[in-house]
Amino acid sequence: MKISFLLHNAYGIGGTISTTFNLAQALAERHEVEIVSVLRHRARPNLALDPKVALRPLVDLRHEKEHPLHLRPARVFPAAEYRHHQYSELTDQRIGECLAATDADVVIGTRPGLNVHLALQAPEHVVRIGQEHLSLDNHPPRLRAALRRAYRRLDALTTVTQADATAYRRRMRLPGVRVEALPNSVPDPVLPAADGTAKVVVAAGRLGPVKRYDLLIEAFALVAAEHPDWRLRIYGKGDEHARLQEIIQRLGLCEHVFLMGAAAPMEAEWVKGSIGVAASDFEAFGMTIVEAMRCGLPVVSTDCPYGPGEIIEDGVDGRLVPVGDRDALGAALLDLVRDDERRRRMGRTAMENARRFAPVPVVERAERLIDEALTLRRAGRRVAPDPGRIRNLLVSQAFAARDTAHAAASQALHTVRRGRR
Repeated sequence: MKISFLLHNAYGIGGTISTTFNLAQALAERHEVEIVSVLRHRARPNLALDPKVALRPLVDLRHEKEHPLHLRPARVFPAAEYRHHQYSELTDQRIGECLAATDADVVIGTRPGLNVHLALQAPEHVVRIGQEHLSLDNHPPRLRAALRRAYRRLDALTTVTQADATAYRRRMRLPGVRVEALPNSVPDPVLPAADGTAKVVVAAGRLGPVKRYDLLIEAFALVAAEHPDWRLRIYGKGDEHARLQEIIQRLGLCEHVFLMGAAAPMEAEWVKGSIGVAASDFEAFGMTIVEAMRCGLPVVSTDCPYGPGEIIEDGVDGRLVPVGDRDALGAALLDLVRDDERRRRMGRTAMENARRFAPVPVVERAERLIDEALTLRRAGRRVAPDPGRIRNLLVSQAFAARDTAHAAASQALHTVRRGRR
């Protein structure tokens, strides 16, 4: 079987890139796999990619940034998608040509705009699987409307959490489309796990507002005041760097909190710590949480939508605290800093519990989904009449009937009003 992933930019850094590489590499053990990168801006990817996975770009920004078609806005890629400004008539053209000529049995889109291309432009024989790495609530209403229309043409849609899969089933009304939760996978560690003795707390991710590193730094001030020998290392780069450095200086934490820059792979940095931490207002999944746990670190995280609560078992392999609560975050960190035995025990449990996010179980679930979708597609897209699909179809028909009735009533009222003039 040939499987093709359609990715925004395989040459950058980010959770979607990382998890796509992980899944592609695992599938390549038994299948022919390629990654099609819509954009390319550098010679080689930032992240390592197994040579068994083919990689090809569609638009090379090093040479085509000023291409006349790239200066015109995209028409297929939805305007409400927040990456729309990076797409163009040129990307519309290249993606369309790529899909029309594909010899893949299965094409997997990895963001909403690319899922729309896939749904609308893939040949009939191709299995179309859309991936959602953000949550439904994260999408603005205009985008949700565009996705509702296009996603009906997908064979399957995957989300990274059960909560989001439930939201798509209930609110998007996609009759005949299988909606499944498929978590991101994290490769098996190659280094010895953290032993819980290092007096280091580790955080990682893009330095953006949603990650709330400002809150984390303020919370760590509580730890540093009581245990000045502990350190916080924050890995990542982004627009918040200067502001975060100012907060560190203002709070007098220059000897305690360090902005370490980007690191890839992160495994070597996780194992140098004893506690992982995430302070986000929102996490569609929580890739860094799983990475830390797989390296033997208990993780203290805000209980934000949607991912952390499906990854961490509070008090067992980590801690969950209210979103935006600096004092609760600091207190949870202090609980683990103060208790060496509890910290090490929770770290061992975290490593064991996080095995469910290893490549093998995740890939097995992905392969089952792909095989079942391929069987249905080859059988003429006959959908098994399970109650959930029937219910979705009836709901969809009810809404369609309501909209038709409203339109008819509106037209009748308009006719009456015209007759009165």
